[in-house]
Amino acid sequence: MGDPIENEIQEEIKKHKILIYGKGTKAMPMCGFTKETMQFFDKYGYPYELIDVLQNPAKREVLTKMTNWPTLPKVFINGKFYGDTDILDPVEKKGEVEPLLKDAFKKG
Repeated sequence: MGDPIENEIQEEIKKHKILIYGKGTKAMPMCGFTKETMQFFDKYGYPYELIDVLQNPAKREVLTKMTNWPTLPKVFINGKFYGDTDILDPVEKKGEVEPLLKDAFKKG
């Protein structure tokens, strides 16, 4: 029933309100863009998960197909794909990130 890697990704996306697929871990990011994305979310104070896909080319390939986004990191907020900080920075400048995160973490 579907691709097992895609199923795993869908479960991860459902489980985490903010999910970053990147390179490395929170303790040791292996890419400047992953670190930049972590810093972006750190300033808001909401919990997020970083899943390291550096050593998992099959998962990276499935993520690229699912999102039509070739690079890492890949950010999901409340189940929706938001690209990376190239997309989130302009959204933030419009004042739309905080309401988006508040909505994602509403009890409901």
